[in-house]
Amino acid sequence: MQNIDLQQESLSQRDKKHLWHPLTQHKLSPEMLPVARAKGCVLTDDKGKDYIDAISSWYTAVYGHCNKHITDKVTEQMLKLDQVVFSGFTHEPAIALSEALVKILPEGQQKLFFNDNGSTATEIGIKMALQYHHNLGNDRQVMLAFEEGFHGDTFGAMSVSGLSIYNGAFENHFIQVERIPVPTGDNNTEVISILKEVISRRNIAGFIYEPLIQGAAAMKFHDAEGLNEILKICREHDIILIADEVMTGFGKTGRYFASDHIEEKPDVVCMSKALTAGLLPMGLTSCSMKIYDAFYSDDIGKGLFHGHTYTANPLACAAALAAIELLNSWEIQENIKWISGSNEKFASKLNEHPKIRNARSRGVILAFELNIKTERYGDLRNQLFQFFMDRGVFLRPLGNTIYIVPPYVISEKELAKVYSVIEEALTAF
Repeated sequence: MQNIDLQQESLSQRDKKHLWHPLTQHKLSPEMLPVARAKGCVLTDDKGKDYIDAISSWYTAVYGHCNKHITDKVTEQMLKLDQVVFSGFTHEPAIALSEALVKILPEGQQKLFFNDNGSTATEIGIKMALQYHHNLGNDRQVMLAFEEGFHGDTFGAMSVSGLSIYNGAFENHFIQVERIPVPTGDNNTEVISILKEVISRRNIAGFIYEPLIQGAAAMKFHDAEGLNEILKICREHDIILIADEVMTGFGKTGRYFASDHIEEKPDVVCMSKALTAGLLPMGLTSCSMKIYDAFYSDDIGKGLFHGHTYTANPLACAAALAAIELLNSWEIQENIKWISGSNEKFASKLNEHPKIRNARSRGVILAFELNIKTERYGDLRNQLFQFFMDRGVFLRPLGNTIYIVPPYVISEKELAKVYSVIEEALTAF
């Protein structure tokens, strides 16, 4: 009888019974859309309708969904070793991944600490900075971060994030944080002045930043030269530099990492999302030998006592290693170049439109604000989302900001459709 009842109910109805979705106020949100399958750049719902995944499913599936090169490698690994505790044991997929990553990470990265997701990757970066100074006997208990930054949903990550909608109920429980504005080029002198004032009165342990692009802050771009000056000053005061590359990493800005656009390199790099190409959950926090050496001691208490059950899961490592192989390929690198060039041309075109403000692009990331007067951006956002979905394109506006982060395997025809639907929205709204 139960099986008959389940067949008569839609997936959306069944979903409502037990599931609580992330970043969702269920009283205000419509039913969730069931996705039945995905291939390449296309998501297909349970009714058979296709949608171009123009944001790579939150910046993860950058080589397309169900990429055969990656699924084959994971299938092969699955038949040999599926899971083993990473404390006291090691395995070839983790070792091979570490070797491949060190070759493409920003200069100076030598040690890798595995974790589960972007939030835990930044959480560990924060703990590295705080414990680094603790182990050295320094009184450094304050973190530095950008205004409007976002670094995740665990407590340390929330503490350094500046978006109150995520943090409101928990702010009384946060670690100490000082914030500075992002450098835009026009305000660099002012930002540096604020930075120096903060350093003079607070014992700053580490500075966490999203290099060049703040994702959750509606793809807010900032100035590379200004950021480089901030990093230089922080380094002069032994403030640990933590680059949150969870969103920007693995080719999205046109280089392997956004930090590659900046002269001053980080002490710590936080990674997730495209790390495993969206196939399996995993995060990584890398660091320099300077950081690692502060934990290397005869005193067991100076170790980094942080761990996750699925740390360095062999299947996730196999997926990440296969993804790096693709990232290093001539074909993917050429695709990144033409998507970047196409985005630049489209951004220039958009900037001529009266309803568009600040169209901008870097690498495969393109964003702009829709300059429409409305009292509630939430309503506009939902209308835009549905408009795009009705036309077979999955875009997820942030307020009045529309952005695309297409998979590196998107075709010219698919990208042209994404652009066309955006232009259609300019007429409709």
